[in-house]
Amino acid sequence: MTGTPLARSGSFGWKTAMLKRLAFSFAAFSLATACGDQAAQPLEPTSYPALWEIAREDGAVEGWLFGTVHALPDDFAWRSPRLEQAIEDADTLVVEVGDLDDGAKLSALFEDMAFDQPEGPISARIREDLRDEFDELLVKAKVRRSYFDPMESWAAALALAQVAQEGQPENGADRALIEAFEGRDLIELEGARSQLAIFDSLPRAEQRDLLNAVLEEAATHGRDSGRLARLWRDGDTDGLEQLTRRGMLADPELRQALLIDRNTAWATRIENLLSARDRPLIAVGAGHLLGEDGLPALLQANGYVVTRVE
Repeated sequence: MTGTPLARSGSFGWKTAMLKRLAFSFAAFSLATACGDQAAQPLEPTSYPALWEIAREDGAVEGWLFGTVHALPDDFAWRSPRLEQAIEDADTLVVEVGDLDDGAKLSALFEDMAFDQPEGPISARIREDLRDEFDELLVKAKVRRSYFDPMESWAAALALAQVAQEGQPENGADRALIEAFEGRDLIELEGARSQLAIFDSLPRAEQRDLLNAVLEEAATHGRDSGRLARLWRDGDTDGLEQLTRRGMLADPELRQALLIDRNTAWATRIENLLSARDRPLIAVGAGHLLGEDGLPALLQANGYVVTRVE
């Protein structure tokens, strides 16, 4: 929506970069706020992120599943020889949102959806014990409190998560894979509009829960600096699943709407893709591949042989 104080502001310096990455997986978004360690990382890690192979009962490989993180520190090595082979062998790449570099499109979508049902001053929607954290993020973003007032709570939550995040979206695993598949088919599971609509359709009470959960995680993630990146690169799915069981995804309604329901819908779509001749590498936020509600478990329950190969 044009004409809002946010849209008019020329001093909202982080707005363009933030808008480029607002359409992303909620599960990975909830994890990514803990991804702030910018220290130098080993050039050749001894372990790598989890990778699954999807096969028919007769053993014929139909595709691969790989969990991504949407923002990572600079010089963070994570691509294994086994993943490189899957990239070479796959015919198509399946992601949540494909046009990550189309900042103008994402900006227009965000402004169209984020301001049409204003809820009043942002301070009235934030828990009293989290207002100091909100003020700290305002300083980091170099904006006035009033810039968030026109935003719906879900939009403010996404924007504040981007401010709190210290990893770089430009280093995200999803972006790197899209580049690696240049010239081959790219398939979106949701697309930017559909993904933002999931947030936009949350009831107001759940949107406020999301907003406060973002602030709560931002207030505590300093003690976990870099933990997500290390767990992800080490393939520690148990550790990653523990992260998804706290904070915003500990809220049953948010977990259902933003993780479980989406996984169920994706599994149906993925099964259709697996029935085709081309073999896909399916790369979605790491949180979507964990536990009994994760895509590997759902596909396994539907008759596929899903084997973790890394």
